[in-house]
Amino acid sequence: MQINGKVHCFFEQSGTFKREFIKLGIPAEDYDIQNNFGETDHVVDLFDHIEREYDKTRQDKTRQDKTIFDTIGPDDLIIAFFPCIYFECCSMMLMQLSDKNYKNLDDFEKVQKILLRSKDRQKFYELLLKMVGVCIKKKLRLVFENPWAMQHYLKQGNFLKNPTIVDTNRMLRGDYFVKPTAYWFFNCEPTCGFTKQYDKKKKSINSLPPGRKIIDGQRMCSEERSMISQDYARNFICDFILGKKQEIGQLSLF
Repeated sequence: MQINGKVHCFFEQSGTFKREFIKLGIPAEDYDIQNNFGETDHVVDLFDHIEREYDKTRQDKTRQDKTIFDTIGPDDLIIAFFPCIYFECCSMMLMQLSDKNYKNLDDFEKVQKILLRSKDRQKFYELLLKMVGVCIKKKLRLVFENPWAMQHYLKQGNFLKNPTIVDTNRMLRGDYFVKPTAYWFFNCEPTCGFTKQYDKKKKSINSLPPGRKIIDGQRMCSEERSMISQDYARNFICDFILGKKQEIGQLSLF
């Protein structure tokens, strides 16, 4: 893929992918509502921008209020790490009356909790749909990622095609965890490469931002557990975005 413009990293505040694109000579910026790492270039409510741009696009007219999508063109790339909190398997299990998190509630109270979670999930699902719809309509290149394991909601009710890529073991490309992950490409096609970089010691603090560390037993949706290593980001970009062969040595296998 040729990127003559800029990479817009949605829902990323760590700067991990942004820095790797920049190292490869491609301008990149982070967008998120938080700035816990001091890396977010645009501290914005992306959901609000998606909603407003979708309404503007659906009505097929130009409104006075501008969104971040007005600054993105066909030579750019959006890579979106869309929040999975209501899609991943732990959330799916919270749709069951038997879930242990409801053990102190009666059945009617459990139903109320499940209804609230279902409503929130539908809201996030619609936001994801709207983001994809905006990019399709405006012919913007988009790659978005989400987990791909067990009872993931996007597996059960997939509004799209199947994922363009499923990386079944991210540790092989130098990440901290196996964590199977799916990527959907719109208005662009992935390149095919495989930079093997497996090291059992990678499940450490190797390339986390300062002050961050991986702890065994970390909560599934904790900030630390959701981190992606800089090695994985570089290898993913070179393998699937740029088609760039890297001259690196293979690390120890086991």
